[in-house]
Amino acid sequence: MNAPVHAAVAANVPYYQPVADECAVFEHAWRPQLPLLIKGPTGCGKTRFVAHMAARLGLPLFTVSCHDDLSAADLVGRHLIAGGDTRWCDGPLTRAGREGGICYLDEVVEARKDTTVVLHPLTDDRRILPIERTGEQLAAPPGFMLVVSYNPGYQHVLKTLKPSTRQRFVALSFDFPAPEVEMAVLQQEGGADAALATRLVALAGQLRRLSGYDLDEGVSTRLLVYAATLIRSGMSPLAACRVALVEPLSDEPETIAALLAVVATQFGH
Repeated sequence: MNAPVHAAVAANVPYYQPVADECAVFEHAWRPQLPLLIKGPTGCGKTRFVAHMAARLGLPLFTVSCHDDLSAADLVGRHLIAGGDTRWCDGPLTRAGREGGICYLDEVVEARKDTTVVLHPLTDDRRILPIERTGEQLAAPPGFMLVVSYNPGYQHVLKTLKPSTRQRFVALSFDFPAPEVEMAVLQQEGGADAALATRLVALAGQLRRLSGYDLDEGVSTRLLVYAATLIRSGMSPLAACRVALVEPLSDEPETIAALLAVVATQFGH
């Protein structure tokens, strides 16, 4: 199965609201091309941050959405038969290693365990990618940087990075932004006015306090943007919050009813 991938150099820098020193850390890691690990909950801005930094630095971005069936060949490449001939086709990791730019592996722990092993030679002083099927030892150019991310909140012992892999990266921890930052994101990304942004962020705080009790995770900033966008399109706030904030969080009728009761405290009248 081929890895989902795209490569682009953005003409416009995607919007990203810094929370702390993460932009400076990324740039400091980029200069010597140190590999970077980003940890944080779903929908807190990890992928947007990487896209923002790639565009800000004027770099191609190769994004791979990792999954259970992702193999080393999906990343490195494979021989394909076309018109009776066999030809080698680079995977996204190899393409980034040849052309330079950022290779971003989103939710890297979802990939098969043997997949992460191919990253090891790229994440130490060797900076090489051995391509066993062709016998090539690809040396990463100065413009290559490896970035991976994952969500440690819902992972269990079988879904985590080995210490031998983790300690090859410098790391950043992400979380949901402070209320004033999240309000700015909703105004910019969701088109919310200040009053709506304030109410949605207050609601998010209430829902997140339920995380760990009735919910595996709290509502993400991404879902708040969806709710704001639906309200701006003319949907009622109660309906928008139901489909954007409540239904995505749970399948249990009792939990959904409890979440809707929380929504009603902000938008019930």
